[in-house]
Amino acid sequence: MKNAQPMLKKTAAATLALTMLVGGATGVMASAKSKQESNDWKNSSWDNKNDKHNDKDDDKKNKNNKNNNDKNKNDKKNNSKLQINLNFGDLNEKEWKWAYDHIIRLAAQGVFNGYEDGSFKPRNNITRIEALVAAVRLLGLKEEAEKPENMNAKLNFKDFDQLKKKYGWAVGYVTVALENDLFSETDNVIQADKPANRLWASVLLVKAMKLDAEAKKKMDTVLPFRDAKDIPAGSVGYIAVALEKNLITGYNDNTFQPNRPVTRAELAALLDRVDQQLPEDQKAQAITGTIQAIAGGNITVKKADNTTIQVPVDANVFIFRKDVKAPLSALQAGDEALVRTYQGKAVFIEVTKPADVIFQLVDSGKVGSFSLNAQGKIATLSLSKEVNGTLQTIIYNVDANVTIIGNSGVLSPNLNVVVKGTNNIVQSIEILA
Repeated sequence: MKNAQPMLKKTAAATLALTMLVGGATGVMASAKSKQESNDWKNSSWDNKNDKHNDKDDDKKNKNNKNNNDKNKNDKKNNSKLQINLNFGDLNEKEWKWAYDHIIRLAAQGVFNGYEDGSFKPRNNITRIEALVAAVRLLGLKEEAEKPENMNAKLNFKDFDQLKKKYGWAVGYVTVALENDLFSETDNVIQADKPANRLWASVLLVKAMKLDAEAKKKMDTVLPFRDAKDIPAGSVGYIAVALEKNLITGYNDNTFQPNRPVTRAELAALLDRVDQQLPEDQKAQAITGTIQAIAGGNITVKKADNTTIQVPVDANVFIFRKDVKAPLSALQAGDEALVRTYQGKAVFIEVTKPADVIFQLVDSGKVGSFSLNAQGKIATLSLSKEVNGTLQTIIYNVDANVTIIGNSGVLSPNLNVVVKGTNNIVQSIEILA
């Protein structure tokens, strides 16, 4: 096998830019239609808090999905044709409440891709190669995986030739997965098309969290499941860690069912729980901070270092606020949020802490420009100021009845002003002498 390179990627975390959500190796999640179509989803152990789904009949219906490799060969270089889609046609927020937010977060990072028909197919079983690719992307290693030297690597797996023939686009992902210890030292086959089961997926994600050492210390753990004997001795520590990290739980009948296949929705839940436990500085190309303003098609965010960044908002932006999908108008100044961008636009905004109290605005700077509404009143105001040696521009919404103090009430560019208001709506402008 290719020797692991002692690089930063050994401890790499989510730093990837939002990747293609449709096309470009859509094969990571492109499997044929699943025969599993049960709507009984109420008592699964892959629940999100108290929202559960029932899988009692799925063992009969969970058959191995044949991977449609032809759909996996889309041109990865044709970015101009890509379109963002976080509104999957077969993903009803109420029906899939336990998995909905997990899936959207992962899709917004490019870890999961939707299908070309706009669906997500949450019930489809997932294969090992699909899970490996998703894990590598979660760790922010997509660009590393797609480097020519990794794409053209020769690995010493017994079934490597099969992988290269059927999943040539994924060779780099397997290479990087190997370099980052996502395989066991004794693995000599990839088994790309084999369904990822609960045991295998749990071990994979514990390895992705770099918790091998912790898992090995817990190999003597007595697992609390009736079927604990079905869990290999060498995997006991990994399951113990997965339980401690709340990545996975047992079923209501006190079983673990290690050989049960994992669906796309279930893997999304696993991956998102891992992502939420990564350090903040390892989040994938995300802007985090406090929303200062939403105006003129832009969102302005004040980061922890007191610098501000203004990002255009995509027309199809997906917003989570108070754990539900929300319109752009629901965002408030003072909301703490995580913003993901694609091609320079905000495509996903999650409010991590809503502004439940009135947010007082006091700011100062030089007037850049301002716009008027249909009634000829000031609608928005841009303010320029220097922060830590960098010129920042913030756009504020202006109250229709704003009070202007000084300069005979005449506002013009380049004037130094102090603005005040609530929830980042400017209610008074003081023009300084």
